[in-house]
Amino acid sequence: MHTPDKQLSDEQSREIGGRIREELARRRISRQALAEQAKLSLSTLEKVLGGRRPFTLATMVRLEQALGVPLRKASSSPPPAGSDVAPDSLGSYSHRAVTWLENVYITLRPSFGDKEAIYAYRTEIVWDPAVSSLVFHEGERTDAAYEHTGEVAVPHQSGFIYLVINRHGQHRVITVSRPTVDGEMYGIISTLRAGPGSQLTPTAAPIAFVPLQNIEEATFGRVASDHANYAVYREHLRRTVDEPFALFLPA
Repeated sequence: MHTPDKQLSDEQSREIGGRIREELARRRISRQALAEQAKLSLSTLEKVLGGRRPFTLATMVRLEQALGVPLRKASSSPPPAGSDVAPDSLGSYSHRAVTWLENVYITLRPSFGDKEAIYAYRTEIVWDPAVSSLVFHEGERTDAAYEHTGEVAVPHQSGFIYLVINRHGQHRVITVSRPTVDGEMYGIISTLRAGPGSQLTPTAAPIAFVPLQNIEEATFGRVASDHANYAVYREHLRRTVDEPFALFLPA
């Protein structure tokens, strides 16, 4: 038996229509382009935006996926554990809207101990239903004591992705671009570099996240200039500043 798609109330439809019009204006895309991305007819989109037809749940989900942002009004309180929407502090994204980020990446940054080497480790980004958001887990680090697990923020306003560690008020933040067509992300890591004894120094460096399947024989740890993967890893790190995905300003 066919179950009719749930229709949203007039108030909900007006709110969602307003949000969509804002997104169209901000991104400078046409209704025709949005209809094609959402796999809807232009006539259907025009009718719901014009208030001549209420939104259905299916139509709203398609538009959320096409725009990559949640269209339902965010609650002032965090969503309950097990829901499908991340907290407002992380960008209020739905799980459906960020499935393209779920992957295992090889993470590359300059070695803090050897300026001629590159440090490589594993990062997995997955949806955690217990906290209703994307989280990341690090592994394959030679300094296993510094392997981290943290939250992933995907605010639609800036178009960037933030991997955040907050341990007893001490923050480490990685800011990266949205993935390229090959799924790679480039940006900046801002952290503390461990020195002699208990000395810590604020440090920023380029960083790259490359899907593990993009590297034929990935290796982890400190990669020296004579290593077979060094040239490939260096090319990814250089891309961060050459294109540029990030800027490092002189003092």
